[in-house]
Amino acid sequence: MPERRYRVLFVASHPVQYQAPLFRRMAEHPSVDVQVAYCTLRGAEAGHDPEFGANIQWDVPLLDGYSWTHVPNRGSGAESFFGLFNPGLWKLIRGGEYDAVVSYVGYVRASFWVALASAKLSKAAFIFGTDAVSLTPRDGPAWKSKVKRFLWPRLFRLADQVIAPSSGTRDLMLTLNVAPDHVTRIPYVVDNDWWIQKSAQVDRTAVRAGWGAAPDTLAILFCAKLQPWKRPLDLLRAFARANLSNAILVFAGEGPLRSLIESEAASLGVASRVRFLGFLNQTQLPAVYTSADLLVLPSAYDAFGVVVNEAMSCGCAVAVSDRVGAGRDLVAPVCPELIYPCGDTDALAAILGRAHASRTWLASLAGASRARMETWGPKENIAGTLGAIRIGVARIGDPGPAPADSASPHSAPTKQEGFRE
Repeated sequence: MPERRYRVLFVASHPVQYQAPLFRRMAEHPSVDVQVAYCTLRGAEAGHDPEFGANIQWDVPLLDGYSWTHVPNRGSGAESFFGLFNPGLWKLIRGGEYDAVVSYVGYVRASFWVALASAKLSKAAFIFGTDAVSLTPRDGPAWKSKVKRFLWPRLFRLADQVIAPSSGTRDLMLTLNVAPDHVTRIPYVVDNDWWIQKSAQVDRTAVRAGWGAAPDTLAILFCAKLQPWKRPLDLLRAFARANLSNAILVFAGEGPLRSLIESEAASLGVASRVRFLGFLNQTQLPAVYTSADLLVLPSAYDAFGVVVNEAMSCGCAVAVSDRVGAGRDLVAPVCPELIYPCGDTDALAAILGRAHASRTWLASLAGASRARMETWGPKENIAGTLGAIRIGVARIGDPGPAPADSASPHSAPTKQEGFRE
């Protein structure tokens, strides 16, 4: 008997450069008829990003290769409950005859609840999750953790299947007494093939020369928004403390901390060895990762951190704080010693010192990083997503089977709104 083909609507806040390649691949899969509903077109259209402090429009195709529709936002557009309010989702879902609705819009937006209500009334499986790995908020008062501990078990019981993009998220769900068979781990991924292909085209020597780095210069990279919770100053201070000869520190990204980082670099006496590249669009990043020797993500809060995926696909070793979700799934299998306690600049300085002293070790990490990404990519993500859909549809009474290979809550080990920093 041929495998059933599921009609699925993915609801996303906006086009994301990491999700678009997955939608394209799923659109070609024989088991699923994919439709994507975008609540805004931010990212595909130029717009101001206050965190980057710049007008942003991604320079890779976000809307090609799959069926999508834009549902007008009647909300304010602000970061608030009614900032994202798309009442048109009601008509779309009620009339769409979908087997499942997968929401990448967070529950803190009104559109999530519109999608939930319409899916339930339409007898479509409603599938959603979170990328959180703890109840501690990135910012805000501590009482939020207590509220989440009370509300989240009830919230996630509304899902016909919970999707978790990391091992840390899955464990969090289990601590909230969400049943193990109610959670599918779907790896948070990037388009590995694209990154590997672009990396192979990079003239590493030329890029490093543009940074003023010789072939034997250790190039340490920070690639993220220059925001407080990313803790770029930790890396700057560790770099100064390590007192490395023949090393540079490269900041790729923009944000409100830039002027503070520049002034502190001067006061620490390392300004001549620090480079600021500013905001870099997607197609510019492979050259940066390929030309760096070590990426460091010192964040106090990073539910996952897809820059880790990107760097490792480009053959760049990665060190992270223990608050970065990707540390457990991607960095630890390569070298657990590259994970250090968040805020411990002495421990980070020691990692930098070891990288500087042992280039052979660093080179071996680069190869191991690429090897790790061979089992953490779109193939695993799509298999997990389809497994979650099968389970969710079966859970609401569909007679179709949920195959054991993809129904397992331990399916192979994707800013959300929709999972991305």
